[in-house]
Amino acid sequence: MKTILLIEDDRALRENTEELLELSGYMVLTAPNGKLGIELAKEKIPDLIICDIMMPIIDGYGVLENISKDEKTKQIPFIFLSAKTEQKEIEKGIKLGADDYLTKPFEEEDIISTIESQLAKAKLMTGKHDKTLNDHGVSEDELQSLNEL
Repeated sequence: MKTILLIEDDRALRENTEELLELSGYMVLTAPNGKLGIELAKEKIPDLIICDIMMPIIDGYGVLENISKDEKTKQIPFIFLSAKTEQKEIEKGIKLGADDYLTKPFEEEDIISTIESQLAKAKLMTGKHDKTLNDHGVSEDELQSLNEL
């Protein structure tokens, strides 16, 4: 069973999303702010992180920055879930290193398909076996994985 860390300060949204993810077969850890989310991520090493941007103590950008700098957590797929819907905000999140960006409100099937997509991508990227490099310094296995994506 895959574990998802949900970092969201809105209690109702956090609890509803937690229930949705549990009904979809995921184990869910939750945190009401970025500081606690970072601590949980480093302690439990989830398979994926979903994080709000506008939160008290440490915002989502701070969470992503902190997670990205730690060797134990930097490979965890990271999805922003935010009410910020402007294109520049979405681009900012992706440029900072988020793997995906969902806007609130979201449809159940959108969040589930995004999670499944990011978990599949992570599996492909970490499941490399062939380390033979081509002329461009890319392994054949990596090329195959990227083509599959």
